[in-house]
Amino acid sequence: MANEEDDPVVQEIDVYLAKSLAEKLYLFQYPVRPASMTYDDIPHLSAKIKPKQQKVEIEMAIDTLNPNYCRSKGEQIALNVDGACADETSTYSTKLMDKQTFCSSQTTSNTSRYAAALYRQGELHLTPLHGILQLRPSFSYLDKADAKHREREAANEAGDSSQDEAEEDVKQITVRFSRPESEQARQRRVQSYEFLQKKHAEEPWVHLHYHGLRDSRSEHERQYLLCQGSSGVENTELIKSPSEYLMMLMPPSQEEEKDKPVAPSNVLSMAQLRTLPLADQIKILMKNVKVMPFANLMSLLGPSVDSVAVLRGIQKVAMLVQGNWVVKSDILYPKDSSSPHSGVPAEVLCRGRDFVMWKFTKSRWVVRKEVATVTKLCAEDVKDFLEHMALVRINKGWEFILPYDGEFIKKHPDVVQRQHLLWMGIQAKLEKVYNLVKETLPKKPDGQSGPAGLVSGDQRIEAAKTKAQQNHTFLERELQRRKEQLQASTVLPSVHIKEEPLSEEGEEEDEQEAEEEEEPMDTAPSGSLNRLTNGLPAGQAGGGDSFNGHPPPGCASTPVARELRAFVEATFQSQFVLTLSELKRLFNQHVASLPRGHVLFSGISDHMLQDTVLAAGCKQILVPFPRQTAASPNEQKVFALWESGDMSDQHRQVLFEIFSKNYRVRRNMIQSRLTQECGEDLSKQEVDKVLKDCCVSYGGMWYLKGTVRS
Repeated sequence: MANEEDDPVVQEIDVYLAKSLAEKLYLFQYPVRPASMTYDDIPHLSAKIKPKQQKVEIEMAIDTLNPNYCRSKGEQIALNVDGACADETSTYSTKLMDKQTFCSSQTTSNTSRYAAALYRQGELHLTPLHGILQLRPSFSYLDKADAKHREREAANEAGDSSQDEAEEDVKQITVRFSRPESEQARQRRVQSYEFLQKKHAEEPWVHLHYHGLRDSRSEHERQYLLCQGSSGVENTELIKSPSEYLMMLMPPSQEEEKDKPVAPSNVLSMAQLRTLPLADQIKILMKNVKVMPFANLMSLLGPSVDSVAVLRGIQKVAMLVQGNWVVKSDILYPKDSSSPHSGVPAEVLCRGRDFVMWKFTKSRWVVRKEVATVTKLCAEDVKDFLEHMALVRINKGWEFILPYDGEFIKKHPDVVQRQHLLWMGIQAKLEKVYNLVKETLPKKPDGQSGPAGLVSGDQRIEAAKTKAQQNHTFLERELQRRKEQLQASTVLPSVHIKEEPLSEEGEEEDEQEAEEEEEPMDTAPSGSLNRLTNGLPAGQAGGGDSFNGHPPPGCASTPVARELRAFVEATFQSQFVLTLSELKRLFNQHVASLPRGHVLFSGISDHMLQDTVLAAGCKQILVPFPRQTAASPNEQKVFALWESGDMSDQHRQVLFEIFSKNYRVRRNMIQSRLTQECGEDLSKQEVDKVLKDCCVSYGGMWYLKGTVRS
């Protein structure tokens, strides 16, 4: 007790296990360098990896302008390696040793005891390491120089021997035939060092693209070091019943297990199933049952399992069809597998089965001949698809095996809406692959067809009338409220105020016209069910902060404009140069991290975002992209921070003027132009800083960030 009082607990820290990068995270140990220079400051020219061997090669530039660099020695090394004539195969194209290669070696084969830790907001997030690699300088260029030297000596000897006119003696050649290789000899040959080296050399290199520490892609990947389910909802599979805990602590003896009958290897008991993680339990159940209502799944998993965690897990392995869950096609037909009937690859089978599932989202009945005609698959494969989820009815076709689950549809509208969006994406792919006539999925939020034959025509008419009356009353009230607010405020003459339609048809026409004028950015979460009225949530349709989803012109003091301006200024203070496409991606990430109901969820258009960028002290750089560029229009719109208030503003402005006339530029041209404009006292560190802030290097050339793809 005395020791505990002397050493009290100061703070308790929650520890989370992040698994997003568990199979991809490597630790690179570089050679020791001066503390003033990090490896992120050195331009990475190229990188490549052999995943099976966990072998990496990284090519870094050498600062040839450094006073400690011996130029004569660098020229001598380049001459020994490449010779006097430089061509495309030359190692050093500048006739100077200006780069160095680092090759990796494994420090340990067992990395299970090592992890990368990230401490943030009182939480410690751990990610297991997949490999630890030590990078050492590679001197392969010396081997190339020796090979060049041997070639020159061989050429000289061949020239001397050609002058000798003496004929060589005729020698007898004996032909021998090798014996058939035995199994033991083959095993010895396979296990030999020479064979293993040859096999390692045959593994192809996978080229990588390096992203700096401040690059937006690096910041995006760094978020995966945080546990995505830190709220604890996904950890509910650790909750066991008392009997299950007792079974885990005191397993049955071996004698008792011998007395039990031996089950087939492919059969898993419920007791064994519940010892697995929740995600594996759901996957195994759905793979065996194929189609299941959500209520049945909850009863199989047990009463102690949280339904929210099950909902998250089921969406990873199944799709919603008529309120029931059907296992995904790629679970039944994994990659690199094929059909046992026709030998068709798994990709084609998954596409055909998705077509059958999609047909059942639109109707209770599917005709087998229609599926075979569209998918061009054999009858046995089509029959397997249908038997997974339907029953055959004589003279009618195949009917979905389970009744429509309307209770689940009403209870979980957010899940249903998310599944509806997924089916829309699958429908677009199927229409493109099978050349189908474009069809429209049901517009109702659940995205599933209701039970056929259960609702009469009179009931549907009455329901439609009731819905129309409710919409009419709601729209009239919102319209009157908006008119009163507009009368109380001063409205500029150039502002066009669009009134709300009084019917659903008018609402659809107005939404279609708004989409034709400009495409708004999708900043709402996929699971949100807030119905938009002219681009505004229904609860805010009468607010005076915006008109038709956009702030009124000249009204920069609205909450939406202030929040958007703050986001743009903070983003460009750290990024300096962004394309419109990258800015939209960062904005979507920012909105996704905001709480529900935030003002930025009101819908921000591309035009509004660009106007805010220009108003925040940024300018658009008209980069002359090549004619046959693969960049999209949003990727060709480049915006840069013109004035940030620091000493590098003038340097960046000169750099932007250079790139307004050239798509790619060499470093010596940039340095000479900066020296010409800013004076002779410009240091190398200042040039490196402006290049690091605004540009990326690729293939020996410099590009503005976001304008080049690897």
